[in-house]
Amino acid sequence: MLFSSITFLYFFLPLTVFFYYIVPKKARNFVLFVMSVLFYAWGEPVYVVLMLAEILAAYALTIWMQRLGERLAGRVFYALSVLFPFVLLFYFKFRPTLPIGISFYTFQIVSYCIDVRRGRVKLQKSLLGLATYVTLFPQLVAGPIVRYEDVAAVIDGTGGTNGSVGDKNDMCVSFEQGAVRFLVGLAKKVLIANVLGEFVTEVSVLPHTQRGILLSWAYAAAVCLQLYFDFSGYSDMAIGLGRMLGFSFPENFNYPFIAKSVSEFWRRWHMTLGGWFRDYVYIPLGGNRKGTLRWFFNVLIVWMFTGLWHGAEWNFVLWGLSFAVLLVAEKALKNLVKQQNFWTDTIGHVYMVFVILVTFLLFHNTQLSGAWQDIAGLWRVPAAEGIDKTVSGYLFQNRIGILVIGVIGATPLPRKLWSVFCDKVSQKRTGVVAVGFLECVFAVALLLLCTAYLIDGSFNPFLYFRF
Repeated sequence: MLFSSITFLYFFLPLTVFFYYIVPKKARNFVLFVMSVLFYAWGEPVYVVLMLAEILAAYALTIWMQRLGERLAGRVFYALSVLFPFVLLFYFKFRPTLPIGISFYTFQIVSYCIDVRRGRVKLQKSLLGLATYVTLFPQLVAGPIVRYEDVAAVIDGTGGTNGSVGDKNDMCVSFEQGAVRFLVGLAKKVLIANVLGEFVTEVSVLPHTQRGILLSWAYAAAVCLQLYFDFSGYSDMAIGLGRMLGFSFPENFNYPFIAKSVSEFWRRWHMTLGGWFRDYVYIPLGGNRKGTLRWFFNVLIVWMFTGLWHGAEWNFVLWGLSFAVLLVAEKALKNLVKQQNFWTDTIGHVYMVFVILVTFLLFHNTQLSGAWQDIAGLWRVPAAEGIDKTVSGYLFQNRIGILVIGVIGATPLPRKLWSVFCDKVSQKRTGVVAVGFLECVFAVALLLLCTAYLIDGSFNPFLYFRF
């Protein structure tokens, strides 16, 4: 089931919220678990059994791991709790059909097992509690990657809306903020990502000999922006839904396209994935504490796994390894350039944009041949007689508006303008009420626009569902 679907917006979500808040607090985990399983089974009726089997295995293995402690059997159960989900993940990565969201819930299960072993979180003795954490539908199929410590208090009933902390007013404010965040994410997905996706589809079916350089660069920008608004929009919806239900999910994006280097870009893009690899792979391997060669090896391993996490195809592997090389090169250059100024920041930003545009074409194509053709098209000037300027020009002119909107929307400018506007309104006598009213009007307008698009349109994929 898609968040950006009429079924979810007008049937599943209202029913979930209604039952979640009408039942006693002790029964909320059960409601969430049941609705989350229904949500997943809507699109994956077969593979829901796989997910439930992994949850049951993790529950049993961590209990025995905890009971046996540092004895050999305890270490064996710990190893199994980590390896079993990864074995299943890589098994399905090399099959034609990949269960939706398996990469995300695998990382959640593994992080829970590791954190219990390290003593970072308490063992969840309730099977329902662990199952609620893993199956939690707002972030189940496409993230952000939520760790158990992020939601433990709410699941255990000691915090958030499940516990005694906070009053009804706080709950209402949290719910309202979550609803607005969800609708903003929905608009990013439906009104921007989907339209950009239509442009990407239009150009992708056009032979490379029919694309001019301008259209090729516009296509590369559309690929990047579509992926950004698609995934960040989903993350916003997930965070908003979590807040509506009393949870606080971690942020996943922080305007990555304003970064001044590739390394900064990756600190801003899919932050929960980067944090997962940092805490559970990079640091345990030694990080940068064991010499330059070992550090380079660790970076290479992390980015090779990052590529494989996205898919078992060669384009993902090369995509990941290319960033490993670039990050190492950036580190070396940073040691040479001690001071940063306006010019170094500008050059760094231009370089970052160029690298992302090129490498995301590699990420976008499952076939290496297609990726090379797209990248070569950025530089190749086709013969004049080989270009249908009418088609190429029409595609570019017809979609330049959404590209401009996408570029502006990928910066903090819209949020800053809205904040300035709200600050000016709030300075008036009835400012607080007016701001709240404007937010409600804005949210309703977004909902109506998105609904109209969903009823009329047919292009509505979520790109990260394939991971």
